[in-house]
Amino acid sequence: MGFLFNKESHFNLANLATFSNIASGIFALYFLTHGEFFGAALFAWLGGAFDIMDGKLARKYNLSTQFGVQLDSYADFLSFVIVPSLFIYFAVIDGKELELNTVFIIFVFIYYIISGLRRLIQFNINADVGEVEQYFTGVPTPLGAILLWVVYIIWLTGFVHEYAVLISMVIIGYLLNSKVKIRHP
Repeated sequence: MGFLFNKESHFNLANLATFSNIASGIFALYFLTHGEFFGAALFAWLGGAFDIMDGKLARKYNLSTQFGVQLDSYADFLSFVIVPSLFIYFAVIDGKELELNTVFIIFVFIYYIISGLRRLIQFNINADVGEVEQYFTGVPTPLGAILLWVVYIIWLTGFVHEYAVLISMVIIGYLLNSKVKIRHP
């Protein structure tokens, strides 16, 4: 069991938490594609918990590596960009494409996903292994995912139209790569 605390092991404790985040994202996708939004949300939030754990474990046990940084961003892309985007699509937009303007919908989803991917790549380029900045520049992808969940919950109330959801996605996508400073927890 020494591999769990071995910095060089790809299956150390921190990376296992990240792999659990990825598994949670895959389960969330499964539930989304089967119209089970509660299960999808449950696994999406579970992925978020594993994302918090992996960083804490890496710092506590000195397990931070370049592999772990890259792995974490792949997990974040799945759990905090792809899953929330598809959640919005399947829960809010699916079946309304012609009514809402298919080209605009395609633009919004591609824009959000590319914005999230760009943010994660830029974060990796700027990251120093084992270092935690005091502030994030731009909205981190987990916060972007939370903002999308909030938009979804507001949509559920019936007070906003699907266009408001799509416009919110564009705004959040923009904020991912903005110069906004957000204090690191």
